[in-house]
Amino acid sequence: MIEPMDLFHKIGYSLTDAEPGSLFGKPCYKIHGKAFICFFQNEMVFKLSGQAHQEAIELNGSRLFDPSGEKRPMKEWVQVSFENSARWKKLAESAAKYIVSK
Repeated sequence: MIEPMDLFHKIGYSLTDAEPGSLFGKPCYKIHGKAFICFFQNEMVFKLSGQAHQEAIELNGSRLFDPSGEKRPMKEWVQVSFENSARWKKLAESAAKYIVSK
C-alpha cells in the first residue's frame, strides 16, 4: 500500500506544468507560481470551485482547509482524507484546470 505523502508526490509529478513548492510551510504543487494542491495532516488539499468543490466537500471526512486551526477556513480549498485517496488524482486534475483558468 502506498503512503499518503508518496501518493501526493506521485500525483503532483504526473500533472503537466506542476512544480513542487511550499504553501504555509507544507509541501504543495504549483502551476505558473500558483498553488493548487498541498499536503496537510496526511491528507491532500485541493483548490477547487463549482461542481468539483461540491463533490470534494461531500466526501466522507472532507472539510474546508483551515491550516491555522483557528476556525478561519480557506473557502476554495478542500481537505480530503486518505480514505478517499482513490479520488485524489481526479480532484488534483480539477484543481489544476481551475488554477490555470484563473
